[in-house]
Amino acid sequence: MGELAHRPVVLDIDRSVGPLPGRLVLPLEHWQESIRFGCSLATMRRFRTMLDELLPERHGTVFTGSGDFHHLSWPLIERVHGDTPFQVVVLDNHPDNMRFPFGVHCGSWVRKVALLPQVSHVHVLGITSHDIGAGHAWENYLAPLRRGKLSYWSIGVDTGWSRRFGLAHAFHGFDTPAALVDAFVERQRTQAAPSYLSINKDVFAPEVARTNWDQGRLQLDHALALIDSLRRGLVGSDINGEVSHYRYKSWWKRRLSALMAQPAIDPAQLTDWQAQQHALNLQLLAAIAARS
Repeated sequence: MGELAHRPVVLDIDRSVGPLPGRLVLPLEHWQESIRFGCSLATMRRFRTMLDELLPERHGTVFTGSGDFHHLSWPLIERVHGDTPFQVVVLDNHPDNMRFPFGVHCGSWVRKVALLPQVSHVHVLGITSHDIGAGHAWENYLAPLRRGKLSYWSIGVDTGWSRRFGLAHAFHGFDTPAALVDAFVERQRTQAAPSYLSINKDVFAPEVARTNWDQGRLQLDHALALIDSLRRGLVGSDINGEVSHYRYKSWWKRRLSALMAQPAIDPAQLTDWQAQQHALNLQLLAAIAARS
């Protein structure tokens, strides 16, 4: 039973995740066009039903592929049941709490998770994106920040606007990754709830792992310290941020992807980048297993 509880699962939508020890692979490439980047709420409900049918009751970390699939964390977190509320700890270079009128996408799912009654709080750590700066303030869903269900932990971003809106309690800004890590580790000393951990590898500096999004400043040792601070244990975890290329069939997804100015993937470097990603996955898995 212990091995099953730690067995990693690969939602193999974009064929980007390397071989992992004891993995369970669910071949889901036929979902790629409909689910990648964003989807309607009806499509997400169908995807959630499929997960309920295919995922075993007990499993380890779920790998979802590219960061274009980070919104799949929502149904994974929604599936966590039990009487004990839990916090959600997200390592991500972006807040993933941005307005999106067409359902849910990889940059809007955090709001959905903050609405779940079993989730006590959502911490998004490692943000260097100006998505939380004054110029993009209007794009953020403010309600979860105001209600005390969501906190942003950022590095080098001017978020002074939050004080004018009475949201300063939800914004934790730091000059360096080390300062952020120290503050979060200290906060966790008094944390009584277990955690769900979601890692988007765009939170790392490019020399740690190349992704197809703009990237943050965390090093591996920062992430390991953050994982180690979750001393009340993990009720679940997922990892995304693999590098993969896909050309959408639908024009509106091509348009949205272009608006997001996603960095181009160099085909000549893809194999090396995926090898780098795979090595990081193994290190993150080992750290997560120690907290599960």
